[in-house]
This record gives sequence, structure tokens and C-alpha cells, in this order.
Amino acid sequence: MTRRNLIASAAITAASYSRVLGANDRLSVALIGCGARGGQLQTAFDKLNGPFAALCDVYQARALRMQHVCPEAKLFGDHRKVLEMPGLDAVVVAAPDHWHAQIAIDALNAGKDVYVEKPLTLRMEEGPQIIRAARMNERICQTGAQQRSGTHYIQARDEYLRKKRLGKINLVRTWWFDGGGQIRSAEAAAARPANPNDPFRGHGVPKGMENKPADLDWNRYLGAVKWRAWDPPQFFNFRNYMDFNGGIMTDKFVHWVDVVHMFMGQDGPISADAAGGIYISQDGRTVPDTLNVHLEYPGNWICTYSNTPQARLEREGIEFCGTDGHLFINRLKFEYFAADGADSVTVTCQTDLVDEHVQNFLDCCRSRRTPNGDVAAGHRSAQAAHLANLSYLQRRRIHFDPDRELVLPL
Repeated sequence: MTRRNLIASAAITAASYSRVLGANDRLSVALIGCGARGGQLQTAFDKLNGPFAALCDVYQARALRMQHVCPEAKLFGDHRKVLEMPGLDAVVVAAPDHWHAQIAIDALNAGKDVYVEKPLTLRMEEGPQIIRAARMNERICQTGAQQRSGTHYIQARDEYLRKKRLGKINLVRTWWFDGGGQIRSAEAAAARPANPNDPFRGHGVPKGMENKPADLDWNRYLGAVKWRAWDPPQFFNFRNYMDFNGGIMTDKFVHWVDVVHMFMGQDGPISADAAGGIYISQDGRTVPDTLNVHLEYPGNWICTYSNTPQARLEREGIEFCGTDGHLFINRLKFEYFAADGADSVTVTCQTDLVDEHVQNFLDCCRSRRTPNGDVAAGHRSAQAAHLANLSYLQRRRIHFDPDRELVLPL
């Protein structure tokens, strides 16, 4: 099956579903990964569908803590055991990034619908494997890029991009000024130490973790990653290590490039170049804290991204720069400015983006329609982030064939 066929076969019929659901039926959903993001998703799923039926984490203390708000949930330390539960409809994958592909594929092959947090993948080559599992098993697979379901994002796209009110767009600027993960320079560590009373949420390393907790399965956590001795930062702040995460690119930029793809109607860059490094942080990380990225797309336009832990800058945003107008958007609002100086338009966000995205996933589990953040879109956005990381690591411009999904030789 070719990549094009895999993506084209996204539509799923209700007849393919093993249990026909009504519009108000509650789904049986399991959470795999009970850390910070898992806790945020628990709030949304509980509000919109009810408590999780199962909780899975390699650190039992996290699962037990989550069980306080999901008292009927069964507890597991191995996702494969979760998938054996009778009557389970779907799983939410909020484990660290290096586990996303394997858990998603296992769940899809077990006949479960999947909500998998961004980034979809740790490596580019994992994306087509997840798409194939979703398509072959006729499962819903939504990537957790919540802007795809955001009301003000959809409004901005439909009113200004699809109606071509910006004219020819040559440049899309994106930025997110917070460094990616927790910045732990000596000064920052002194000013904002980790919370010793909350070892389960956030990215800091809590006190008293020099020795691995007895109820934390370190070997299971590492999975396919090369073995190393217990190292608290690589567990509690995994986003700072390339073995587990793609750093700024797959944590922050992947959200913004997904919006760019959604608005521009193109998702395959033909080149990537990135410059940056570890300029501020002194915490042993292997991912850069400062990056400047350029992606070139067919149609003669580029997307840029800037990130640095810099104070007093507008934290994050996207600007679509056109010949007839200019559109700024972030999670709080969008603003439109016409080139002729006409009155600007500002629309503020009135909804919870995560709630909207989770609701879309639940609706699609029932209707079998393609979700807003379909796995194919999640793959392409992660792919763009991986290309930028490849450029950074190899210190060269990367040329890419988006149709064949091949990095071209020098």
C-alpha cells in the first residue's frame, strides 16, 4: 500500500466498527501515561466522556494519584495488558515521545481507536507505520494538535486563507519564546526551584529522587532506548534529551507548523535549515535551547521559526504575511490587517482548545468520520520538525522530496 493510498483511505465506515455507538454512549477509554499531560487530558475526557476505565504508567505512584479522580479505573504498568481489557473502545497515549509509535501501533492493531499526543513520532520513519496500522485496522487515530479543532483557528482559516484575502503569501513567521522544556540555568534554578511537594506534575526533578523509586519500572520506561543507569532528569524532564524527544522542534514548533499546514494547504517542505545550540541552559540537556529554522515549500513560500528563552518578548504566535493582508494568530486570538489600511479585525478565543479537540475525537469514534487531527496530518507536521532537527544536527541544509518522503543526497 503506497503512502498516497494510505492517506486517501482515511474515511472509515460505521459498519467497520465492532460496536455501534449512539451519539450519547459513553466510550470505554484508557489513559497510557499519567504524567503532566495525561493529567490535563484526564480533565477534558472526564468532562466530556466520564472517568477513564484504565490507567497505565511505569511509575505506579502516578497511576495511583490519578486513580483518586478515576476511582473505578484499573491500574497497569504495561500498555499491552491494557489492550487485553474486554470492552475497551479507545486509548489515550500521553507517554513520553519515544513510546508514542509503539503504543499507538499496538493499540490500533488491537482494534482500539487512538488519541496520541503530539509529536506523533520520535523518528520520521515511524509515521507511515502508524498510518498503515490505522488504515488497515479501520481505526480512528487523532494526533493531539488541538489547534486543528479550535473554533477561532478554523474561523481564521476559512475567512482569510481560503477566501484568499491575504493575497500571495510568501512568508509565514512562527515563534515560541520559552526555550522548550524547563530551562535550568544556574540562575533559573535558584529563582524557580522544582516543587518538592509535587513529584508528579511539571518538568522539574523533585527532591529525594537520587535513588529510583521502588515502584518505578526504569527498564520499561527506557523501552527501545539504549540502556543507562537511573537518571532523574531523563525521566522527569525527558523533553530535554534527544533519545526521548526532539526538543523545541517536536514540543513547540510541531504545534505551529501543524497550523501552517492547516492554513496553507501544503504539508511537505522541500528544504530545511536550522541554526542554534545550547546557549543558556546548564542542566545536561542534549536538545538546543535556542533555534532559528527555515522551511521552504513548493509554491514559493517559506515558514520560519524562532525560539529562545528570552524575557519580555511576545511568548508565541504565527504571522501569515501576504501581499494584500496580514494575519496574526495564537491560542488567545487572531488579528487581521488589510494592506489598504482598512480597520483591523480582532477575534478572541472563547473556547477551550483541548476540550474541542477531545470532543472531535469522541464524536469521530462514534461517527467513524475522519478526525480533525488525523494521523496523516500529525505525521507530516512531525516530519517537518524532524527535518529541522536533522539540519541542526548535521549542520547543513536538508533537501527533501515530500512525495517520496526521502532526504535527498548532497
